[in-house]
Amino acid sequence: MSATTTTARLLPGKPVADQVLADVAARSAALRARGVTASLATLLVGDDDASAGYIRIKQQQAAALGFASPHEHLPATATQADVQRVITAWNDDPAVHGMLVQYPIPGHLDYNAALQAMDPDKDVDGMHPVNMGRLALGIPGPLPCTPAGIEALLAHYDIGVAGREVVILGRGATLGRPLAMLLAQKRPTADAAVTVVHTGVKDWARYTRRADILIAAAGVPGIIQPEHVKPGAVVVGGGVRYEGRRILPDVDESVAGVAGAITPRVGGVGPTTVAMLFRNVVAAAERAHP
Repeated sequence: MSATTTTARLLPGKPVADQVLADVAARSAALRARGVTASLATLLVGDDDASAGYIRIKQQQAAALGFASPHEHLPATATQADVQRVITAWNDDPAVHGMLVQYPIPGHLDYNAALQAMDPDKDVDGMHPVNMGRLALGIPGPLPCTPAGIEALLAHYDIGVAGREVVILGRGATLGRPLAMLLAQKRPTADAAVTVVHTGVKDWARYTRRADILIAAAGVPGIIQPEHVKPGAVVVGGGVRYEGRRILPDVDESVAGVAGAITPRVGGVGPTTVAMLFRNVVAAAERAHP
């Protein structure tokens, strides 16, 4: 922590994730009582240690929730046809309710092609073009996990969003763009005036300084400094980069001296993202077995 005195209220993600996962566990138990085991299938291509670690975390969480967790591990030399074969098998398997291909995959493979090959109703990352279209139109379906987790985090801490100015710095497909659509929808935990800016905007700080709620989603370490934040604003750090195993967040820790509330450097949005993944799985199982 810098020399700046921390004044902001911290908004850790774990209490939010625990609440979501308790609901998921209850819904999973209700399905099992009807003879249905919710299932999350995972595919790892190659031998990236970090990716393998993320898969293990998801499998452990699946076990804790009473989910099945079938897994396929393909070598780094796998072809697109190999990946397609696994996805097709899971699409056709009624016992698999959700699936994900762990990102990143080896450079010779097309991740978007793999994503588009999935049954949209089994896409638990909420990133299939059909699901992005559902989000844009307000049609129920799997939601992108990090945006959904941010909405849940704000709601959990009773941070009013409706009618307030939300500025998102970052326009990426996994966070900035879907989050803007989500928080602009007419719903008690959304209904905001949302502005999306990015590093291609010359004076982006002109927008961030007026935000009641500022969400950093640029993936540029330390891009948000105290001078970019309106005093008393809520600041959510959604964008990160990794240097080995070290997390480099978008929001500098000194921002805590200016913000009214802020997510911690570690343990903010991450836990809620994982929780929303499992919420998407149990919802998919419920849709498949009404």
